[in-house]
Parts: sequence; structure tokens; C-alpha cells
Amino acid sequence: MDNFIVADIGGTQIRVALFARGNINPLQVRKIRTRDKDQSPLERLIKLIKEIGADTHHVRAICVAVPGFIDAENGVIIDANNIPGWVNYPIRQLLAEHFSVPILIGNDANLAALGEWRYGAGQGHHHILYLTISTGIGGGVIINDQLLVGSRGLAAEFGHVTIIPEGPSCSCGQRGHLEAVASGTAIARWVQEKIGLGFPSSLQGKTAISAKDVADAAREGDELALRAMNRAGTYIGYAIADFLHLFNPSIVILGGGVSTAGPILIDPLRTAILERIMDRAYLNDLTITTAHLGDNAGLVGALALAESGVDP
Repeated sequence: MDNFIVADIGGTQIRVALFARGNINPLQVRKIRTRDKDQSPLERLIKLIKEIGADTHHVRAICVAVPGFIDAENGVIIDANNIPGWVNYPIRQLLAEHFSVPILIGNDANLAALGEWRYGAGQGHHHILYLTISTGIGGGVIINDQLLVGSRGLAAEFGHVTIIPEGPSCSCGQRGHLEAVASGTAIARWVQEKIGLGFPSSLQGKTAISAKDVADAAREGDELALRAMNRAGTYIGYAIADFLHLFNPSIVILGGGVSTAGPILIDPLRTAILERIMDRAYLNDLTITTAHLGDNAGLVGALALAESGVDP
């Protein structure tokens, strides 16, 4: 039986799973904190891959989903901003020194899009737009059953389109990007800023407000929290209208923790799309839905890439 080892590397946690070909239920899953004073993230990744059985389970390939900018063709992480030191980092070469099977890498959001297309909400569609709304905002596009990566693997950075020129600072250093105004981090920051200016809220006095706190308060009728979710949903909807003009997908899939907020986010998002769409033809037979794979989207997407990257 063909098996594949896949990894999903985040700023906080590394997860590694062993899959059989075509089966999205992992045979094994291991996880470990990304950072440790005694081991580098790479050493911790190698440790998990060895523990899960790279040498004993007829492994055909290893695929790693990583955050940040990826040169997948050359196996180099151009910049993983959540992991210090991973700049122009030749991760494929470094892993190849320990494992003798093909090694592939990909951007985590792109691979989540691939996973949703192959095994999740996008099954049966040939043109999909996937948007993950979490601590940051990212995504991926499938066009004619092909993942769009661009000439250097840098395509589909949806969180870094400009929504408000000269707006709030983004994690990338630019200003006014979608991630800076509508990510989970941005939602929580906006509410904290308004509370600091004297706006009343049930969240007043809470030391560390999260996007989940804001969503929960909004469902309870908190006016400021409702404004925050409406604001984020509206900006995301504006961006999606632009993406519809660019890619004309048949389905838009929303992933990430913030996407689970429900109508308080999705209703203003849909309204904003209607306000900004150039022509209703873009909405004909368009499905807008939430992701099916949840936290496993990156792992399953890495499985899909690994399966396609080796001979059947």
C-alpha cells in the first residue's frame, strides 16, 4: 500500500500525519510545539517524521505545508514570517539529507485550497476560490483543475490586496491590506481600540480580546461587536467581488476560525458582494460555503499534492 507522510508547520505547532493513498482519515497523527530552546523547528519536524515511521511504512513521498512565501519548484522557503530564521531556507534539501523519498513543499493556504477541492467542499468543481480567515488571511485558487501558484509560487496572496489606502499597518509592513482590516487579529484590535476611545461594550475590561470573543459578544447583541463583525464581513465581501471579477469561480469556500462566526459575518459579506459586483452574471450558479476539512485542510492538501507528485 502507498503511504504518504505530510506535515503542517505553524508558528505555534507542527503536525505530522501518515496517510494511505486516497484516504483522508490519517493512520497516525503526531504534533509538537514549533519552538523549543533545545531544538530548532527543523529538528523537531525531522523528529516527528521519524517517529511516525518514514523508514517503515512504505512511504512514497513527504509533503510539507508551510506558512509564508514559498519557491516550491526549488524547495525553498523565501520567508516564513512566523518562524525566525526561515528566510531563503532550503527546507527540501535539508530534509533530503535525512529521508530518501521525494519531498514536496507548498504554501499552507494554497494546499488547504487543494485539499478542499480534492476532498472537501470543492469536490466536483473545476474553478474554486478558497479564502482562509483566521489570525491572518490567505487562500488559493483552482483554475481548470490546476492550482494557481504563479511563476515563483507566490500567487494568491489574497490577504494582501489593498482595501483602505493608508489604512492600518499589515503584518507584511504595508498598509490597508485586507488582512489588516478583516482578519481575526484585526477584528480584535479594532474592538480594543474603540473600547479605549470610550465606546461601550460587554468586552470592556477583558485584557486579551480575541475574534472569538467578539463573535460571541455579537451573537449576544453587543453593538460594538456587531459593528466589528459587520465591518470585517463587508471588507471581505468587497475583496471577494474583486476576486470574482479576476477568477470567475463556481464556488467560494471560506475557511479558518473566523469563517465559523456564521450570519454575523456571512450576511454582510454577501451584501457587500452584491453592492460591488460588476454584473450579476458572476453570481449565476455561484456557491458560497464554508470549508469542510477544518483544521486538517493543510494536511489533506499536502496529501493531495504528495499523491499528484509521484507516479500512480
